[in-house]
Amino acid sequence: MSHMPYVKPTIIQHINSLANKHGRGPSRHSLERIDGVSLTELLERFGSPLFVFSERRLRQRVREVRRAFDLRYPKVQFAWSYKTNYLDAICMVMHDEGAWAEVVSEVEYELALRNGVPPTQILFNGPYKPLPALKNALADGSKVHLDHYDELYAAEQIARELGRKVPVTLRLNMDTGVHPRWDRFGFNLDNGEALSAIRRLHAGGHLELEGLHCHVGTFILDPQAYGRAAARLAQLAIDVRRETGVPVRTLDLGGGFASRATLHAQYAPGTDSTPPVDDYAEAIADALLSAGFPPDELPTLLLETGRSMVDESGSLITRVVANKRLANGARSVVIDAGVNVLFTSFWYRHDVLPVVDRGGMLEDTVVYGPLCMNIDVVRPSVLLPPLEIGDALVVRPVGAYNVTQSMQFIRLRPAMIMIGRDGEVDLIRRAEELDDVKRAEHLPARFRKS
Repeated sequence: MSHMPYVKPTIIQHINSLANKHGRGPSRHSLERIDGVSLTELLERFGSPLFVFSERRLRQRVREVRRAFDLRYPKVQFAWSYKTNYLDAICMVMHDEGAWAEVVSEVEYELALRNGVPPTQILFNGPYKPLPALKNALADGSKVHLDHYDELYAAEQIARELGRKVPVTLRLNMDTGVHPRWDRFGFNLDNGEALSAIRRLHAGGHLELEGLHCHVGTFILDPQAYGRAAARLAQLAIDVRRETGVPVRTLDLGGGFASRATLHAQYAPGTDSTPPVDDYAEAIADALLSAGFPPDELPTLLLETGRSMVDESGSLITRVVANKRLANGARSVVIDAGVNVLFTSFWYRHDVLPVVDRGGMLEDTVVYGPLCMNIDVVRPSVLLPPLEIGDALVVRPVGAYNVTQSMQFIRLRPAMIMIGRDGEVDLIRRAEELDDVKRAEHLPARFRKS
């Protein structure tokens, strides 16, 4: 009777997610469909990797946020933050839902105009507005937010050339308890610079102070920071009204509301730790309504929301291209999407789910991208079942900033589709080809082969 040869046993440490003082660990999940559409079929049709946006989820979220503020304050206007996602299909959904445009460069200003946004419904932000762009925006009646004295002076010269008084908004920064402070933008309120700038503006006689603007920061998890900012903007507006006799018509609280993504530094997942949008709305509305404005001079609240609107509508579908064991025995997989298209992986612990879970022991896994760079880590630690080459994974939420900050580094950018409210599937950006990258180059004649 023959015996099987002896094989030395291998012991692999597994994490079984037992309960602890914070409750059970992450439960087992997979995701085969988005809005009823098979992800496997989408990959077969459009290739991998693939960005998928849900129009249904996007519109639902926009309406949730808008309702939270409309319930609490009578004069609210949202402006879509273009830098969050440049895709025309996304921008058009936002504008269809009533949002204006908030832009931070002449490029984004042109994008908004191309999407049919009237100049009077464009908020022009940012620390650098080239003189021709600043002139066009002021002449066309856009809401320009002046960032510093040099820009204030330039706006005065433009108003003089136009031969009329031009309304502008001043961007301010202040201590709201959020650190690090974003004091590189705007005029500082704490040291008196903001009030000095307002007095200088009125003394010049060419500009009219239409609004005050403050952007607290990004991914702010403390709604009361907005309450503090709103209260201080409101008090400044009342002081300006008393001193100059001119009411401030708009107060812009910027954006920065957190999505349900999870920061690397957070213990609890974003779905549990991100405040509901109602908390942000309540903090801001309470501060404005209790500030003491006369009813007929209640300013319009402007909000430049981006991430909190679009993040959860976006997913990335990707395939496993390799399984590996690291030197310390840890399990890792390589997928065909890297940080060149998932820039937010540096900040967030994205959900990573198998499209199909065939069972087997969950094991702590490092998810790498395909780039030849050691920093190409999509998720440094996540429990995943056994995976084979070709298996599909879903990475989410990725709707905010990944499209605008993606690059053609080592690999080209993938196709992007939108699933409509009735389940229709539309290609909203085709996968890039090499000619797309090289089209803008010019090769000197001496390098050309005959």
